[in-house]
Amino acid sequence: MAEESPPPPPHGHPTAKMADEKPHHKQKQPPYPPKDPRRALCAAAAILLLLLGSAALALYLIYRPHRPKFRVLSAAAYQLNTSSPPFVTATAQFTVAATNPSRRAAILYDPLSAYVSYRGRAITPAASLPPLLQEPRSTVALSPLLGGAAVPVEAELANALAMDEAYGVVELRLVMAGKMRYKAGALRSRRRGVSIACDLLISLKNGFVGKLTLLGSPPCKVYL
Repeated sequence: MAEESPPPPPHGHPTAKMADEKPHHKQKQPPYPPKDPRRALCAAAAILLLLLGSAALALYLIYRPHRPKFRVLSAAAYQLNTSSPPFVTATAQFTVAATNPSRRAAILYDPLSAYVSYRGRAITPAASLPPLLQEPRSTVALSPLLGGAAVPVEAELANALAMDEAYGVVELRLVMAGKMRYKAGALRSRRRGVSIACDLLISLKNGFVGKLTLLGSPPCKVYL
């Protein structure tokens, strides 16, 4: 005899409810969420800044500028008068070697002025020097003629200078200051201040005129 199939469960039975319920299909999400324009803009800006920074670093490494170097090679005195206090009148000429050690960057000095100081006080008026464009890896000689006009100073300073001159050894400082910038091809850096201080120990006797003996002439200090 054939087996009889069991009757269907009555309506309301839990099994009937499960059979009646249809499976619920979840709505498919797109594989990638829609792009946020602000996020894309930030990413583009970050990439641009990174590229600009890399380019600037590459240019710096290629054209890396170096601090210039200066040294006084010789000096000559034509006048030093301390007998009319509170004024001092001095005339002197210095030969200065300026070296640009950079391999690819030239240096443009403009403007530049120079004067002589004694114990921190100027004893010559500041003289303007002509503009100078110095090529990479080059050394040029500057020969500024300074002084010629009376400069007011304290009586104590004039007396100290007269005593050093009578002793035969005078400590002076040649100061050059102005603006400079680096130049590499079409690229130019911003102008920056430059100050050069050259400390000199000079053999100088009363009334001497001519080339002076440099007892000490270390490399000049360069401040940028």
